[in-house]
Order: sequence, then structure tokens, then C-alpha cells
Amino acid sequence: MTSPSTADTGRRRGRQGDLPAAVGFLLPAVLAAVVLRLWPTGQAVWDSLHSTPLGIMPTHWTGLAQYRDLFSDPAFINALKVTAVFGLIINPVQIAVALALACLFNERIRGVGLMRTLVFLPVAIPQSVSAVIWAIMFRPDGPLNGTLARLGLDPLRFTTSPGQALWSIMLVVSWIGIGYWMMFLVAGLKEISADLYEAARIDGAGRWQRFRYITLPQLRRQLGFVLVADTISNLLLFAPVQILTKGGPNGRTDVIMNDIFERAYTRGDVGGAAAATVVLVAVALVIVIVQFRLLAESKN
Repeated sequence: MTSPSTADTGRRRGRQGDLPAAVGFLLPAVLAAVVLRLWPTGQAVWDSLHSTPLGIMPTHWTGLAQYRDLFSDPAFINALKVTAVFGLIINPVQIAVALALACLFNERIRGVGLMRTLVFLPVAIPQSVSAVIWAIMFRPDGPLNGTLARLGLDPLRFTTSPGQALWSIMLVVSWIGIGYWMMFLVAGLKEISADLYEAARIDGAGRWQRFRYITLPQLRRQLGFVLVADTISNLLLFAPVQILTKGGPNGRTDVIMNDIFERAYTRGDVGGAAAATVVLVAVALVIVIVQFRLLAESKN
């Protein structure tokens, strides 16, 4: 019979024997996280605390001076406001529409597979290509104004109008993103037991009651993921803005990512761009932490 000490020694040797395999599996992921995440973040913090005109060495220590300059810059304050307004409008709209489409396409209706594919199709197109397509749609002589003219309506200026530009960007981003978030919610709906809905029908629950008391609680995990991921995705919006408006007109679409790009590659203010990047990361972390706390409280 094996003694307890011998068994413990065998288990320890087994765990030690598994260590090289575990390290082999984890090492690529750890290296990718360090090279693609931690190192750029550390470099951005370093650059934000040093003056790096045009990115040319040597640099000299500036401390928090670049952050003070950043928050005294009206252009950056405007970028924060535009990003906040954009997120507060687009996030709930995208999630609500994605949820409505997911519920619709989860029903057994004719052609649902084709309709789901058509809604998801824009996800397969790169954002830059989608922006070029919409640039054609938004032209003064483009298809959208042509349709309005046939209806007897005045043409719209879309991306060249200070009052319409941000809404135009929202339309493009929603066209790209709604199908993506819808698929996560469709997958969540497939996991809900049909017995729950059948029991609710027997008890006399209507469609709205089943949605409120069965669908939403059962989708809490998927909705939480979509909320956080959609918020971060829209916070990092860049390609459609850069291609369609470049932050204009009059800074009405100048989101934070576009402001960072302009600082780094147009003005050559590498330190200021790095400071803005650090602020963006901090804002994203705060938003994610708050959202996770709210989701945790809602579960309780």
C-alpha cells in the first residue's frame, strides 16, 4: 500500500511535470499581451511625461505639463464632449436595435436565415471600406439625396453639415455594428430553455411579460458583455471619422481617437498625443469598472 508521503510526492512530481507544458501554452499569450498591450501602454505613459518633438530623440522630462496643456486645449475638451455625446446616444440605440432584431430573428419565420445574414453582412466589410461606401451614399448627387428628390424632399448635406455630420457618423457606425452585437444576443436567446416560455404561456403571460421576466433576465450575461464591448468599441472610433469628416465640420465629429491622430501625425505633438492616449485608456477603464459594478449590483 502506498504511504501518504509517497502519494504526495507523486502528485508534486506530476504537477512539476505538467509545468513545462503549461508554460508552453501560456507563453505565446503572455508575450502577445506584453508586446501588444503592456509595452505600448508603458511607452505612452513615458512619452506623456517627456517632451518628444516630432518623435525625435533625445527627450527631456516635462512631468505633468503636457497633461495641463492638454486640458487647457479647447480642441481636446471639444473632443471629450463629442465622444461623450456620441457614446451616450449611440450605445443604447445600437444595443436596443440589436436586441430587437435578435428577438425577431429568433422567431420561426420564413427567410429568417437570409435576413440574419443580410444584417450581419456589413460586419464582414472593413470599416474603411464601409466608410468609402457611405461617402458615396452621402454625396450631394448620391443615392440618398436622389431618393429624397424622388420623394419631393430637399437634399441633405450629411457629413458637410455641422448639425448632420455626427448623426451621419452614427448611421455608418450602427450599420456596421448592429449586426455584430445582434449575433451575440441571438446566441444567448438560443440558450434559453423553451420550457420557460411554454410555462409562461400556460400561466397566461403575454409577449411583453415573457420578454420582461424571462428574456431579459436570461440574457443578462450576454447583454453585459455587449454593453461593455460596444462602449469600448465606440470610444475607440476612428476610421469612419477620419475618412468621412476628418473631425469636421467645425470639430463637430472630432472624437478622441481622431484628436490623438491629428496631434501625433499632423502637428507632430507626440507627447501631447501620448498624454491624450493615457487619458483615453483611463476613461475606458473607469467606464468598464462602473459598468461591471452596476451589472454586479443588478444581479444581486
